Amino acid sequence: MADAQAIITADDLKTYMAANAGAVIEDVARERGVTARAVLEALPEGMARFGAGEAFAEVMQDIAGWGEVTLIVHTDDGIFEFTGPLPSGEVGRGYFNLMQPKGLHGHLRHTRCGGVAFVERPFMNKTSAFVAFLNVDGGIMFKVFVGRDEARQLKADQLARFRALVASLSSAA
Repeated sequence: MADAQAIITADDLKTYMAANAGAVIEDVARERGVTARAVLEALPEGMARFGAGEAFAEVMQDIAGWGEVTLIVHTDDGIFEFTGPLPSGEVGRGYFNLMQPKGLHGHLRHTRCGGVAFVERPFMNKTSAFVAFLNVDGGIMFKVFVGRDEARQLKADQLARFRALVASLSSAA
């Protein structure tokens, strides 16, 4: 017999997210037995917009010009955070290569990106804005958050760049 928790309709998920818009996306996905993408798509109207996975390199290059941001990788085993400017990158040998010898660097399987979500929502009593790179399985590869200033407000210049990127690449959920 199927676990009642695992049987959830899209409407049930939308109702839950309307009441819990600031919930941790990965936790909701795990608890409800759905993909992180489904959780993002269930956020209240206007909180999430989506772009194509093919925009991976373009989005990463744009973010590389934003200055200090926070990149988060959230797995079942831990949450890794990097705060600083993201390096620029280029596609080569099947990867999007972050071109920096120290600090954050590496090789990302950009071809596994099935979509890019642009999310503005409340989180821990503050407005947050982030880009979630979604894999082809509906999971989150990683998220990049708009930075905060000394007063813990979203950096206005980064938020403007985020919103310009949203306008150029996204559609409503």
